[in-house]
Amino acid sequence: MHDGAPIQKLREEQCLITELLDILKDEQQSLVAADIDRLSALTPRKSEVLTHMGVLARERHDALGQAGCEAREAGMETWLCAHGTPDDRALWNTLLAQTREAKELNRLNGMLINKQLSHTQGALQALRPPSPAGNVYGPSGLTATSTTVSRGFLAG
Repeated sequence: MHDGAPIQKLREEQCLITELLDILKDEQQSLVAADIDRLSALTPRKSEVLTHMGVLARERHDALGQAGCEAREAGMETWLCAHGTPDDRALWNTLLAQTREAKELNRLNGMLINKQLSHTQGALQALRPPSPAGNVYGPSGLTATSTTVSRGFLAG
């Protein structure tokens, strides 16, 4: 790979993070509207984008390593100092900001999912027949939740 390879991977990642942000925003709208069909359609694409982003990040890390930098995020800073243009630095900063935005959207969407789940569980609980309370007595005079013990006898 040549010295420009890390920035090429970064450009591809930036396209994908923009797509991921759009998916997360659509997911959030679908959660608010409780549009399960739309959510079901978004999930496979979201997984696909995340997988592709992971592949590109690994390829960028490999390119950084081949360029003599650390093969991780910190290596991008080193590479930018040695080879990057102001546009490259702006792209990196944009990607970092979009990544933070995606993490926050994902966190909020998780909260919405938990809220929907809690609401659904509450609705299901309301549909269940009430369980006998401890102060309800059966015909034997024992509470309805008590268990009776059968005592056998020996005839001798």
